[in-house]
Amino acid sequence: MADMIDSPCINVCRLDAQRVCTGCGRTIDEIAGWRGMSDAERRVVVARAAERRRNASETEDVGSP
Repeated sequence: MADMIDSPCINVCRLDAQRVCTGCGRTIDEIAGWRGMSDAERRVVVARAAERRRNASETEDVGSP
């Protein structure tokens, strides 16, 4: 039996202008729908959230002096 997919929430719950959590990288719709998602859907959301966090981090690095 596969392990259940844990929420990527890190308890830093703030939405940016695109309605994406700056803590976990999920969209507001992904956060709201999490409990009803299958493990396969959750894996996709976790991967997308990780990509969003990487992209946000790269964007922040570009603006640094």
